[in-house]
Amino acid sequence: MPFTRLANFLIVVLTLSIFYCSNPSRENQPNQRPNLLLIVADDLGYADLGCYGGDIETPNIDALAARGLRFSRFHTSPYCAPTRAMLLSGNDNHIAGMGIQSFSADAFGYEGKLSDRIATIPEVLREAGYHTYMTGKWHLGRDAMSNPQQKGFEKSFVNTLWGGNHYNNIGLARGAPVSVYTEHGQEVLWPEGAYSTDLYTDKLIQYIEENKESEQPFFAFAAYTSPHWPLQVNEKYWKKYEGRYDGGYEKLKEDRLNSLKKAGMIPQDAVLPPNHESVIPWDSLSVSEKKKEARKMELYAGMLDNLDVNIGRLLDYLWGIGELDNTLIVFMSDNGAAAEDFYHHPGYKDFLQEYYNNEYENMGKAGSFVSYGPQWAEAGSAPFRYFKGQITEGGNVAPMIIAGPGVAWQNEIFHGLSTVMDLAPSFYEFAQASYPDSLRNKKLYPLKGRSLKGLLSKNEEQVHPEEYIFGLEHAGRAMIRKGNWKILSNNRPFHRDSFQLFNLAEDLAELNDLKDEQADKHQELLGEWDQFVNEIKAQFPPPSRK
Repeated sequence: MPFTRLANFLIVVLTLSIFYCSNPSRENQPNQRPNLLLIVADDLGYADLGCYGGDIETPNIDALAARGLRFSRFHTSPYCAPTRAMLLSGNDNHIAGMGIQSFSADAFGYEGKLSDRIATIPEVLREAGYHTYMTGKWHLGRDAMSNPQQKGFEKSFVNTLWGGNHYNNIGLARGAPVSVYTEHGQEVLWPEGAYSTDLYTDKLIQYIEENKESEQPFFAFAAYTSPHWPLQVNEKYWKKYEGRYDGGYEKLKEDRLNSLKKAGMIPQDAVLPPNHESVIPWDSLSVSEKKKEARKMELYAGMLDNLDVNIGRLLDYLWGIGELDNTLIVFMSDNGAAAEDFYHHPGYKDFLQEYYNNEYENMGKAGSFVSYGPQWAEAGSAPFRYFKGQITEGGNVAPMIIAGPGVAWQNEIFHGLSTVMDLAPSFYEFAQASYPDSLRNKKLYPLKGRSLKGLLSKNEEQVHPEEYIFGLEHAGRAMIRKGNWKILSNNRPFHRDSFQLFNLAEDLAELNDLKDEQADKHQELLGEWDQFVNEIKAQFPPPSRK
């Protein structure tokens, strides 16, 4: 009889526990600085991971959570490039130069690449004596001076664009017919026969291996492009999910709500928001349409399954060289579940349908370009409203797990507010590094995030005080969060009068607008918005594109 999911989970935890007890790592000295491993999944939904209550098999990530801390209200931006800018800078996306994804202009906050107003994590850590390595997705500027090699990384292998084929370098649009990869700043060809997640793992292990005898600690950034569309993966990973999603996306959304409650990630009284207006009811689909839809989710699950296997490879490698016990590991996603379908998008479909074939038998192969759309993204973002690109919680609440030295939690959940900007100051504190006042003769903006180290050690109960202001603006969608209160404007073009007010302590799904009932609170947060806009210099409408 096959093991149950719980049994599999417990076996992995027990196995890793034995590894940790017998780990041949060097004996930690009181002041020894840890290695830092940052793992970012691309477009991973909040409800997908097994340890969050999802049905996809992620035993290695689950085992990481079992010896660390899960974050239930970790906030990113609603898109990947702004999130990556906030992550690497510890600052707002406008301050860091990414006011709008895949957009550049000659204006403050809209440079379309990392600005000279911030220093990056690898720049600060390299100055502090760390080796710095990166593999995967960059998406923070394509010119030579924006390459990771110019932003503090000692070794890097990256896709400079926002996505790409997982098996080759065929591009995404007529304006970018080839995906550009660089290694250590020099353009390179995609290795024939390679699969993205496997290759990025191979490269990162190679970089660490090359300096494994060094006395210096390392900062390694695994910026995976999985499970970002196109949904492509070897069938050995998705075959195990065949038939699992035949009940449809609406059923999966309901199942995820219940499993999230069971896992303790959300309150027992949480409810589901209604589907986005673009979602076609499952029961209205034909038999063949349902078959193709289910395959989309099977492929997505297979990609996450493969990602988990590769994370296991990283952890096994670190254990093998005696560094696992001295490595602080952060696993996160960069935004909410992805609803885009570029294969049918007016600006991309002519190119994509010329080079790719999405017929049922070809789905998941290198010659297909499948996305799972808003219908499955709604299930991935349960119990939150909407998905990637939206300023609602479904667009910018993502999973995060932290484990390793300095983490006093084991298999526990933190429900307080944390943001992607908190990671840079956390790494600096663990590394005993100081953030500079200036860099390259340019004065830097101070960090906006706050270190998580006190929370991780259980010396602090919260990351941010109740009066902390977390603001976001991207392409005319905007929000301000203060305590459990949030105002958001999700309509475009932006207008200040369109802000709604929600109490997230009682309304995770953002269904009950309280701006009239709580007019004073609404005005209070509008005042915070005005100050925030003045600080980041957001423009409505945005400046003209270059």
